[in-house]
Amino acid sequence: MPKIKEFDFVAIGGGSAGFNAARVAADMGNKVAVIDGADELGGLCILRGCMPSKTLLYATDVLHLAQHGKTFGLSIPHAKVDMPKLHRRKKEIIGEFAAYRKKAMESGRYTVIRAFAKFLDSHTLLLSDGQKIRGKKFIISTGSKVSTPPLPGLDSTPFWTSDDVLELDHVPESVIVLGGGIVACELSQFLRRIGSRVVLIQRSKNILKDHSPAAFEVVQDAFRSEGIDLHTNTKVHQITSSKSGISITFDSNGKRTTRRAKHLFNALGRNPNSQNLGLENANVAVNPSGRIKTNPWQQTSAKHIYAGGDVCGPHDVVHLAVAQGELAARHANGSKGLKPINPELLLNVVFTDPPMASIGLTEKQLSSDKTVYLTADYPFDDHGKSILMEAKRGYVKVIAEPKRGRILGAEIVGPQAGELIHCFSGPIAMRATVFDLLKAPWYHPTLAEILTYPLEDIAEEISNSK
Repeated sequence: MPKIKEFDFVAIGGGSAGFNAARVAADMGNKVAVIDGADELGGLCILRGCMPSKTLLYATDVLHLAQHGKTFGLSIPHAKVDMPKLHRRKKEIIGEFAAYRKKAMESGRYTVIRAFAKFLDSHTLLLSDGQKIRGKKFIISTGSKVSTPPLPGLDSTPFWTSDDVLELDHVPESVIVLGGGIVACELSQFLRRIGSRVVLIQRSKNILKDHSPAAFEVVQDAFRSEGIDLHTNTKVHQITSSKSGISITFDSNGKRTTRRAKHLFNALGRNPNSQNLGLENANVAVNPSGRIKTNPWQQTSAKHIYAGGDVCGPHDVVHLAVAQGELAARHANGSKGLKPINPELLLNVVFTDPPMASIGLTEKQLSSDKTVYLTADYPFDDHGKSILMEAKRGYVKVIAEPKRGRILGAEIVGPQAGELIHCFSGPIAMRATVFDLLKAPWYHPTLAEILTYPLEDIAEEISNSK
């Protein structure tokens, strides 16, 4: 009988949380194993998420500007997508990222085992290649998978997932998109801009419902102006398929409606990959949604087993997964002076056009907690740089504490929102005030200087109240 290999730290899954946990654990002198049975190493972000989608979205942002060249006094008569070339460029870029991650993982600092894992007990894994390994500490970082909710006819209808949309090398004639979250909205706009007819069907009253009403209304208006057939507040009655395509009958705001298209894109969210891991054998608890329960140190109900990334949440974003993985590895090694991840620093970006971004506490959270706050906003349609860019949709909002003006949160909908929001990252982390930010120089004409207007309004309100 072969001897069972033993490790100090085992990462189950080599994506953002698992890889970074393994990296930190190895830095701290651990004997580390990374167990990953996926066809390719790299994780969701690199292979089928952030990087491929943003490559495509940026290309269609450029295409959209070129197609509206007349607005800028430019003559660009035939701007259109070349899907085989765009697809090839995306594969090349993602190939470089994946190769770099693969090289890092196979550098010899870790034992990388290409298999799937299942707990036999709280310290022993059975791998899909038949071998067993033991670990002192673990992190479960198995990510998530596409959700297929019980809609009438969906299970018997062929549909695309985001993986399929990201692999397109042609322009689909027409697509019905189910869902109104980030993936649904970003890829709906991508499909529309490459030339597809797009129908977007969302169950809730609005798309991007986790954001403020003012924010998602800006994006909804932009979608409709670009020709996306957007339906919200819907209930699907039946989905059917035939040789000619897909048909969906649904109620929208009380009215029975039918839409047809060549293809169906299921973008109804993702579920955590927590099944088939033998968690019950390791006494690892999950909540009703399937997410693994963790404490502020990323420990599961079995204290030597940690979890990070989509499999535990609470938000499926890469920078959070990285932070969770690093925290777990340091805590597992007894590092001193650690602090839990601060939920008040949550950063969120949606790469639609206009993009949306937020950081810190929201008005909804503060109101729910009965916390007094001040807020001020300023529109992009009254700002020099955004006017000359013809990027006039949206606004900047700042939320602050009313006595000292400490910045509690910010929201941006408009040009370069994902970049501009980082002007608040450091200040919020350092508990800076609006007065602190106004001490800094802000160059004119830039998009960033628009942030000074709500900062000044809040500062003036605080000063007048004293």
